[in-house]
This record gives sequence, structure tokens and C-alpha cells, in this order.
Amino acid sequence: MSGIALLVVGLSAFLTGYLVYSRYIARHIYRLDPDHVTPAHEFQDGVDYVPTNRHVLFGHHFTSVAGAAPIVGPAIAVIWGWLPAFLWVVLGTVFAGAVHDFGTLWISQRHKGHSIGTLAERIVGGRARVLFLLIIFFLLLLVNAVFAVVIANLFIANHGAVLPVWGSLVVAVVVGLLIYRTGTRILWPSLGALAILYVLIWLGQYAEFSLPDFLGFGPTAAQLADAQGDAVAAQEAARTDGVRAGWVIILFVYAFFASVLPVWVLLQPRDYVNSHQLFVALGIIFLGVIVVNPEVIAPAINRELPADAPNWFPLLFITIACGAISGFHGLVASGTSAKQLNKETDARYVGYGGMIGEGTLALTSILATTAGFALVVGVDGWHEHYGSWARASSGATAAFVNGVGRLAQGIGIPQEVAVIFAAVVVISFAATTMDTGVRLQRYIISELGAQYRVKLAQNRWMATFVAVASCALLALGVDRGAGGMRLWPLFGTTNQLTGALSLLVVTLFLVSLRRRIWVTFVPMAFLIFMTTWAMILNLVWYFTDNQVLLLGVGGVIFVLELWLIFEAAAAVKQVLERRAGRAEGEGAISATRAASGNTPP
Repeated sequence: MSGIALLVVGLSAFLTGYLVYSRYIARHIYRLDPDHVTPAHEFQDGVDYVPTNRHVLFGHHFTSVAGAAPIVGPAIAVIWGWLPAFLWVVLGTVFAGAVHDFGTLWISQRHKGHSIGTLAERIVGGRARVLFLLIIFFLLLLVNAVFAVVIANLFIANHGAVLPVWGSLVVAVVVGLLIYRTGTRILWPSLGALAILYVLIWLGQYAEFSLPDFLGFGPTAAQLADAQGDAVAAQEAARTDGVRAGWVIILFVYAFFASVLPVWVLLQPRDYVNSHQLFVALGIIFLGVIVVNPEVIAPAINRELPADAPNWFPLLFITIACGAISGFHGLVASGTSAKQLNKETDARYVGYGGMIGEGTLALTSILATTAGFALVVGVDGWHEHYGSWARASSGATAAFVNGVGRLAQGIGIPQEVAVIFAAVVVISFAATTMDTGVRLQRYIISELGAQYRVKLAQNRWMATFVAVASCALLALGVDRGAGGMRLWPLFGTTNQLTGALSLLVVTLFLVSLRRRIWVTFVPMAFLIFMTTWAMILNLVWYFTDNQVLLLGVGGVIFVLELWLIFEAAAAVKQVLERRAGRAEGEGAISATRAASGNTPP
């Protein structure tokens, strides 16, 4: 299979979805109103509610949702073959993910910028709000913990990425100050920041930085057993654990301050600059595919799966957790993006268009790992890398980074620089997702504090501390961070479950407006079925593998899911009963008028 053919088919489907399907939804389902006063104008406060240029907001939304997940998920899922991953990425993005992102952004800004969890109370019922907020809290807990571990592993494997990643933060703050304090237009400062970033990437190969093991971890019994008596190997494994834990701590300290700063200081300018970086990265990958024209050597459907690999049905639909649909996107849309939307009509461009960008990133992950990576390691090396589920999961980012590096090398970029460039792309987007994720978790904790009248939880600094501390404890609590990727299946099921429940809220709102619901109902029903099935399989696996922490977290989420579904079913029943009652009343009135001869002309 030609890499070019796969690229052309995927991009054509995405373009058609945006130009045709999203326009239909905007006009006939969500019915966008250009004169509607958005929350950004109604509650403008200069911190969270800030009317924002749609291109800048697209950059924030796109890079906040385009974290490591659309890269890692497909990079793991191709173990089942490229065809199932490709179809789910393309069809899921057009008919589920983009509809979800667009819908949650629209419904939130129609309700004063409230989060999807808060909207559950108004649309589903009082208990639904707390249930949804708790599910969202656990999702954000997993998102932040997983991405912290992913970033830490990338820093360990790619020392040259440290300088450009942390240097870009300083540059982003300068851009934010230029724009909001001096009135400078954003385009040129952001392009200048992008140029500085690439200079830092080039310098990264000469200024590699390795974090010392200042925590001084000793080897565990498992590491001693794996080393088979080799004390040096066991000590090196322990040192890696210590370095990883150190990076995780540093990342959460950074996330604490990033999440309490006004959005214009760091969040908006950094995301806008990173959106340019992603476009450049996509352009380099696309051009590399066209010039190199690599063969997609992975089987279309892998009929010789490793013994430890689960069945693709239903696990495919939660392994690719963000490249097709993601509940986290709804949290971003209703948590930060809805508070910055300048016009309601911008929701189609930001919401549906942002998810198309995410699907495109997932498509490049498939191409990089099935075609570009094979050029680096060869066909035998590729099959060896995907020779076990554990190896495919732990080596997902490495396959992507090396695959992108090889494609970039095909257009004249030195291999060393290209690999650092690819690592910076993954780290940058994972970090922006963490920034937004911690901020959203702070919102959730504050909302729960308001619900139960806990004033301390409503304090911005204390809520952020609780969010950061809980995420760090989870990240470090799974084999001292070394087993962080064990959280991935639980993250995937919780993430897709949240997406399904968000679509449920949007669907119920459409029912109340007497509009067609099939656009949101079909992907919602599909996801609820798949995620429930996958969650049950995961819980059985955690139980048999004696994973007490994951079994406990997963069990709580599963109970909350079932409870919320029952609440939603009751809400639907009430809506239908009210409709039937109104119809009966209208029929009785008409009959009375007809009997008395007072039928309106």
C-alpha cells in the first residue's frame, strides 16, 4: 500500500467532512446565530472570559486537544493492522469526534460558558451534575498523569529536546506580553517565536541536558529479578525511575503555575505558536511522504497477533482515544474555549475544524509508524517492535519520533535535528494538554467545592494544588512512574466514556429544542456500547493481574457511568411524558373547540 494513497484518501475525507457535513450541522442542527452574545463578551474578566480572534482561539483549542494521545493511540493500534486504525480515525473524526467537539462548544456558550458537567444538572438532573463532575475529575486525573509520564520518558530518550521545550515557554510569555500589553498584532510575533523555536531545536543537538537522579531511588525487587543478578543493570533501571520521577515532579510544579496564570500570559500565546509548529510538522510529514513515498509495510489486518495482544474489537475504539473522538475535547471546549469564543459562528471553525486537525495528526501517526518507522528499522525490525503488546505500548512514541525523523530526512533535514524536532512536537502538545488539563481540573474541584459549600476548595490556589498533587501521586504511584503506560487502557475507556456522555447531554438538549438528534445520537450509542464493553474487559484484566489501584479507580468510574446512564434514561422518559401530555392537552382543546363550533379558521 502506498503511503501517498493513504494520505490522499484520508485528507480528502476530512476536507469533505468540514466543507459539507459540518455546514449541514451548523445550519440545520445547531443553527448558529451570528448575533448571539457569547459568554466571552457577557462575562469578560480578562482572566478566563476573554473575547478572542478565531484564529488564535483555534490555535488554543487545537493544541490543547492535540496532545500525545492522537499520536500514541494510533502508534499502538497499528499492531492490529493499518486498516482498522485508518478507518476508525477517518470515519470517527468526521462523524463522531468533530460533531462532539462542535456540539460541546456550541451548547456551553449557549449556557454562559458552563462546563459540560454543570450542564448535565440543567439538562439531565441534579444528581447528574455531581456524577458527571466526578467522572470528569477522574478523566483529568488520568490525562495529566499519563501525559506527565509520556513527557518524562521523551525527555529521558531525547536529551536534545529539553532546551527547545523549556525555552519556548519564555518566548511564549514574551509574545503574550507584546500582544496584550502593547497592542501588537499576533501574527508576526508568533512567527518570530516559531523561528526562535527552530533555532533552539537546532541548538538542542549541541546542548543536550540530562536530569540527575536527585531522588536516589534504589532498585525494586522486580528490577533485580529482571536484571537476573546484574546489579549494574538493576541500578541503572532504578536511576531511570528516579530521573523519570524527577521530571514528573518538575512538570507538575510548572503546571501548577501555568494553570493559575491568566490565559493571555502563557496559555493563548503558547498554544498559538504551537499551532504554527504543528502545521509545519504536518507539512514536513506530508512532504516527506510525497517525496519518499514509503510503502506501508504493516499488514492491512494483522492475523498473527502476539499472544499478549487483546482483540481489536472493542479495544481499538478506546486505544485510539483522541484521534477519532475524545471526551477530553469536550472539557476543553466547554471549559476554556467557550469562554473565549468571540462569535457563535466561530464554533464550527474552532470545534469541528479543530477535531479535523486532530484526526490529521492521528493519520500522520499511522503513516509514521507503518511506513516511516519501517524505513529506519526495516521490515523485520518493525515486526519485532510490534512483536508484543507490551513492547508496542511502551515504544509508541519512539516509533512515531523515529518515523517522522526518517520522513523529514527524506526532504533534506539532518536525522539528528529531525528526531529532536519530532520529540519537541510530541512534548509541546502533551504539555499544552497538561496546562489546560490542570486548569480544567481546578474548575472541577471549585465546582464540587461550591456544590458542597467547601470554601477552601473554591480557592484558586488550593484547588490547583489538590489537582496537581493528586495527578502527581497517581503518575508516581504506578511503579514509581515506570508503569505509567498501564494507565493508558483506563484513560482510553474513561475518555471515550466522557465523550459519549457529553454527546448524551447535547442530544437531550436537541430533544428539548425539538430538533433532529441522529447526528449526535448514533455516535453516542456506539460509544456507550463500546466503552462499557471495554471497561468490563479492563476491570477483569486488572483483577486477574492484581492491579489494585487501577481496579479501584476503574470500578468507581464504571459505577458512576452506569448511574449517570440511568439518570439520563429517566430524563428522556420525563421529556417524552411531558411531550405526550402537551400533545394530549392540545388534542383535547382542539376536540372541545370542534364540538362547540369554535374551531379556528
